[in-house]
Formats: sequence, structure tokens, C-alpha cells
Amino acid sequence: MKPNSEQDLAQLITGADGPLRIQGGGTRSYGHATGDVLDMSAMSGITLYEPGALTIVAKAGTPLSEINAALSAENQRLAFEPMDHRALLGTTGEPTIGGGVAANVSGPRRISVGACRDFLLGVRFVDGAGNIIKNGGRVMKNVTGYDLVKLLAGSYGTLGVLTEVSFKVLPDLARQTTLVLTGLDDAQAVHAMSAALSSPYEVTGAAHDPAADKTRFRLEGFVDSVAYRAKELVHVLAPFGIPSEEETDWAAIRDVSVFADQPGNVWRISVKPSDAPALVARMGAKAVQYDWGGGLIWALTDDGDLRAKLGDFKGHATLIRGDVDTPTFQPEAAPLAAISAGLRKKFDPRNILNRGLMA
Repeated sequence: MKPNSEQDLAQLITGADGPLRIQGGGTRSYGHATGDVLDMSAMSGITLYEPGALTIVAKAGTPLSEINAALSAENQRLAFEPMDHRALLGTTGEPTIGGGVAANVSGPRRISVGACRDFLLGVRFVDGAGNIIKNGGRVMKNVTGYDLVKLLAGSYGTLGVLTEVSFKVLPDLARQTTLVLTGLDDAQAVHAMSAALSSPYEVTGAAHDPAADKTRFRLEGFVDSVAYRAKELVHVLAPFGIPSEEETDWAAIRDVSVFADQPGNVWRISVKPSDAPALVARMGAKAVQYDWGGGLIWALTDDGDLRAKLGDFKGHATLIRGDVDTPTFQPEAAPLAAISAGLRKKFDPRNILNRGLMA
């Protein structure tokens, strides 16, 4: 099924006699959704772009590459730098903006500017009953009703099928540089990243790779500002060593490219940074990568449910790649699970949208 308009989509959903599995570019294939494929790739194209207003509106099936090209031509960007899952998951196709919103995909810059949902101004979608719904606005000055906009971001298509999204964008960057420390264990690295992020020098990326023995700190902005902040950050990091300034591929860190060709399960664990080293110590992973100052752990493990090994902890673990019999998402506490189930029943009363993904 491949709708060309919201009306087509609403009719397909209303007439569906079984579950539907929503697909944009087909690049984010994790999860256990079942049903007939609902291909959204035909609903594509930028419908409004106002560089002066720092806003862009696009249909959900629009490839991210098309959006990035349009923004780059005007020296602008999507500040939340959405991850590209293709190498990690071994998928092909083109990532779409709708898929990025549905999964709230956000890169290393989240610690400084926010996540995908923080730049989302408005959405249009069709719910599981076939209703066409609009929430929020197309430009910043007209935005109202943020709550539903935030709710759709990260709902993985279980509340509705996105048809159009609008975003706030930011000017592009004049310069980027990275300071790198070596010789730190995981606990020292988290302390160093916390020190850098709590400084006034606007660190926009803080990542630690134990295998490479590198702890990285990214600075971005105007040329003179970056030079000044890099010089001052050296003093902040002095208790942990003398950093070098190196060219760094932050897209590779964002996409966890180091795990791409390695066999095993890939987990995405969100925790309080200070808890991360102890959690890693007991997970017995084959390899790990820290992002978001230690608040995000990427772990490569053997088969099996890592959550059973970790036990109760303050955070959540998502299986991005691996065993088909292991639940993708961290089981929710009973009160939260009841709220989530109630929301899904309200928006998708027949339970046909990406059925099985959240179960």
C-alpha cells in the first residue's frame, strides 16, 4: 500500500482489515512491528521553506538528504543532527524526515541544543481510526498546541501515521573543532565530560571511546569564538590531562559506525552519566561507546536480553539490533504502561498501527 495523499492514507487505514507496518525509507528496521507494509515514500517533498523565518515544512516521506541539501543552500541546518542507521542495521534506502520524527532520532548535539522533538513546530497525521489531524503550526510565530506535537515525536508510528512535519532550523556553523584526551578510564572520562559540559564554553559534543582510548569534546560556532573557547576549555580539562586538537568524524560517532560490521546485539542505554561506568562494568559488553557526556551508552553484546543481566537500574535499554525474541523497548512501570496503553487505544482503537512494536 502506497498512499499519495492524506485522503488516500485515511481511506487505506479505515479500510484495513489487519495490522499495518509503517515504512518510510526502510532504513530503521528495528522493532517487531507486524502487518502489511504501508509505504509512505510517495508522500514526499518540501512544501514550505522560509529561510528568513528559520522554518521548513516537508511531507513525511521526504528524504533527509533532500532537506539537508535545501538547508545547506541557504547556509542552514537541522541542529539535532539525526542519526543514519543504515550502516549499523545493514539497511538500504534513504532515511526520511517522518521516520526521524517518529523515532525522535537525535545525535551528539542533543546535550547542547535539544532533541528532534524540541525543534518540531507542527505535525499532520492520520490516526488509527482514519482521522486527519493537525497540531501545532507551520512557522514559529503561529505555533500553538505543542503537547500533541511532542507526543508524536518518539511514538514510533503507534499513535498515527505522520504526513507532514514542520521544523525550526538554525544557521550553519562557521567552524568546528574537537579537543581529545587520552588515557582516561570510563569513570575519569565521565568526570571530564561533565566538567566540560558544565563549563561556560558551550561544548556541543562529549563522547568517550574506550577501545580507541579517546575522550572527545566538540566546539562549534564563529571562528574567533571557537578558538577562544577551545583555549579556555584546555584549562578546564587540565586535571585530566593535556588535550590535543584533532579532526573528528562526528557523523561516525553519531551513527556508531564502529559497530557496523561487528556481529552481536546492539543496545542503546540511556542513564544518568554518573551511573554509566558502573553499569558498563557489569554488562560484560564486547564493546561500548559513550555519548551525551555519558548519558547515552551504545553497547555491543552477545545474544540474549541485556536487561536481565543489568537488573533494576535508573534508565532504559533499547535493543537496536539483535535477537528477534527480545523485546525492543524497556518494559514500562505499571502506571506509565497504563497511560501508554490508554493513549494508543485512544489514537488507534483497533490496534493496527505498528502492532507489536511496543508490546
